[in-house]
Amino acid sequence: MAQPGTFYFDHGNKAIILLHAFASGPVDVRLLARRLENEDYSIYAPIFTGHGTDDFTDIITSGSPAVWWQDVVDAINFVKSKGKTEISIFGISLGGIFAAKSLEEYPELVGGGSFGSPIVRNGRSNNVRATFLQMAITNYRRFKVDEETIKTKVQWLDDNIDPLLSEINDFANGVAEDLAKIHQPYFIGQGLADEMVDSQSGQRIKAKLVNSQVAFHEYSDASHMITVNSAHTELETDLKSFLNRIY
Repeated sequence: MAQPGTFYFDHGNKAIILLHAFASGPVDVRLLARRLENEDYSIYAPIFTGHGTDDFTDIITSGSPAVWWQDVVDAINFVKSKGKTEISIFGISLGGIFAAKSLEEYPELVGGGSFGSPIVRNGRSNNVRATFLQMAITNYRRFKVDEETIKTKVQWLDDNIDPLLSEINDFANGVAEDLAKIHQPYFIGQGLADEMVDSQSGQRIKAKLVNSQVAFHEYSDASHMITVNSAHTELETDLKSFLNRIY
């Protein structure tokens, strides 16, 4: 059974798993999912443990790369349980790291890819930490949490987020080291005005996919969330063409 916050659109045998970004949820990929289901693809968007609640501390206390990897394994098994045998997997940002890991570990997947995903890093810091804290404030206010409580919770997040970010970095490094294991076709989408990760991240992923047929797409003037921002229509068109080739 799909968990709250997830969605599953059941159509044909060709299935696509879409993974959301850190500190966000399946809303990141809903617009893309609606476009793809019009092409008769079945779509499943799971939610990472600790996400989608009224309290951002859940992301730290309940989540970790190991837990989220199990979420993805469960998602693949969920789609298989629906009788789908042709499955691809894509993710944005954090979700892209796990999509790549899936292709490394599940050779039966027909393909996949990542959008704005910091899989291969160059040592430069990104803006994930500051953005996470700002998103927490916005989320608490959306749930009508009083300002004093928000201040206390955000201070706790500020004090406790770094170990999780280090775990994510280590996990991504492990995925990057194994990119040569991917033999399936791989789609890379990268906004060139990405404010969250280095806009050259996509180029570095491509360079390590030495055994994969790569579809590489950059979107000028597009910021991080290319599934929902000014690049989304172009991304959808590019992804549809890619899917037509791999299925």
